[in-house]
Amino acid sequence: MEEYLVPTGFGEAEFVEKKSRFIGRVWLVETEEEALEKIQAMKKQHYDATHNCWAYIIKGGAMRFSDDGEPGGTAGMPMVQVLQREELYNVVCVVTRYFGGVLLGAGGLVRAYTKGAKIAVDAAGKSIKRVWDVLYLPCPYSWYERIKLEIAAFGGILRDTQFGAEVELEVLLPQAQTAPFLDRITDMTAAAVQAMEIGKEYRAFPVNKEAQI
Repeated sequence: MEEYLVPTGFGEAEFVEKKSRFIGRVWLVETEEEALEKIQAMKKQHYDATHNCWAYIIKGGAMRFSDDGEPGGTAGMPMVQVLQREELYNVVCVVTRYFGGVLLGAGGLVRAYTKGAKIAVDAAGKSIKRVWDVLYLPCPYSWYERIKLEIAAFGGILRDTQFGAEVELEVLLPQAQTAPFLDRITDMTAAAVQAMEIGKEYRAFPVNKEAQI
């Protein structure tokens, strides 16, 4: 199964440039139909806006964008380029503009719509969708903190922790990292700590998320 980046969730941010108000929004979507629904909803909500420019990229599907009345190449294309640079898929972005009476020029518009898309992406966050191995890993309390560091070092996620006679961890690891991680734990603890693979999941988790979820 493929590994790729998607938005973590909904993101919204805004700014004012020479009296024009720009509102950037990003959503995670699975289909082109969902993307178009988000776009239409924004057009309806901001019916009084000067422009509702948009772009979307669907994994294995369409990539489309619109300047929505702005000069050609100054809005939709810069927005889709932001999504491409961020390597995002299954994403739709709408940047709404309320004109403030001061013209920005072509270069100013490109910069403004680029910024509108980027701050919305940053607000949404990024997650990586991949196959994760689910491990059950019981360990003595004396090894708990060190094991947590190793989980993070191998790109894993600590999903659940139970404290009893020993610490019982449920860990998700990128599939390619499972064998090296298990070897590392065995060597590090002289086989005192053993993990068991209990399943697999194909899903997205936030990039660089080290907190328990």
